[in-house]
Amino acid sequence: MSDTVTEPAVPADRDDSAGIELIGVSKRFPGQDTPAVDDVTLSIPGGRIVVLLGPSGSGKTTTMRLINRLIEPTAGKITVAGRDALGLDPGELRRRIGYVIQDAGLFPHMTVATNIGLVPQMLKWDKKRIAARVDELLELVDLPPAAFRDRYPRELSGGQQQRVGVARALAADPPVMLMDEPFGALDPITRELLQDSLLRLQEELGKTIVFVTHDIDEALKIGDRIAILDKGSRVAQYGTPQEILLNPADEYVARFIGGGQAMRLLKFGRVGDVALRAVPEAGPGDDAAHVRERIANGDTSFAIVLDAGRRPLRWITLDDLAGASGPIGERGSGTAPPIRARDTLQQALESLIQIDHEWVPVVGPRGVYQGTVTLGTLQQALRDMRARAAGETVAHEAGEAR
Repeated sequence: MSDTVTEPAVPADRDDSAGIELIGVSKRFPGQDTPAVDDVTLSIPGGRIVVLLGPSGSGKTTTMRLINRLIEPTAGKITVAGRDALGLDPGELRRRIGYVIQDAGLFPHMTVATNIGLVPQMLKWDKKRIAARVDELLELVDLPPAAFRDRYPRELSGGQQQRVGVARALAADPPVMLMDEPFGALDPITRELLQDSLLRLQEELGKTIVFVTHDIDEALKIGDRIAILDKGSRVAQYGTPQEILLNPADEYVARFIGGGQAMRLLKFGRVGDVALRAVPEAGPGDDAAHVRERIANGDTSFAIVLDAGRRPLRWITLDDLAGASGPIGERGSGTAPPIRARDTLQQALESLIQIDHEWVPVVGPRGVYQGTVTLGTLQQALRDMRARAAGETVAHEAGEAR
């Protein structure tokens, strides 16, 4: 069997400098005996979605609002995209951070275009640039500009208003976005559509997003990492959805996420969480002799051909290279449509069952190749995950019995 890639490849265009650090952050409101946020330390990596998850009163929204200083911390240090947030003018800081709230928060007397263009206008962009940016963002959130730019919020559905809210938050291309239960007031179908839309946008844009919710299924679907908060903003567990499902840190986390881990792994586990299989790689300009050598030294009878942006082009076999010299050029045959690293295991299984190819490339943001997957390796990964989940449950029950 070929080597495995145990960690998903990091996209070349991901900017880790856009991360957020909270170090010993606390907030005590006047007249309260206990702090609303107590000594929170949390590292939020750049280009990722981190979900703050917890019940009412756990401090998740207060923690998020401390980041853009809508609430001033009592103690601690916060850095945003490498800069000391407490040393910046609050207005300047907020212009660097997109902010999306429940019910969109659009100004009712302003058109869609004016709502979206507010921050660029404050930054003194010229009118032509603002208009172009508004149209670009409306296209990005699937609202045709000609049909929507001149409408008012009252003329939009709830889901459309939230899309405009996301567009407004993206207007000045901030490295960081804060999203405070943005889909909580929507019906389940619209909510799911907007969750999918957010994930698609994140694939393209790679923002650092802090997302607040009290819905465990939403957190598992949206989050690259999840911070589960308890009363007083205690971080009960901070990890990937898979880590939290397979290994709850304590009884509180286990109760919060509930049962049914095996089905949730299938529904919310991601292809990028499993060990992807590596095959030899080549580019169209590579010498045929060198590619033959790579294949001969590998564990497969083929290589994957990638373009200059490391996007999959085709497979190439030793038969394709027989008698060839010089660059491999267009030799080889096309791959199946790639599976995305953010696809759920259920989506990936359905895709693999329906196609004729045994091997399928897996891609991340901007279609960058991360590895390959087969039906067999994915099924084995699921068996391993379920076995681990079952083992954790047995161990937990044994501990309770003692």
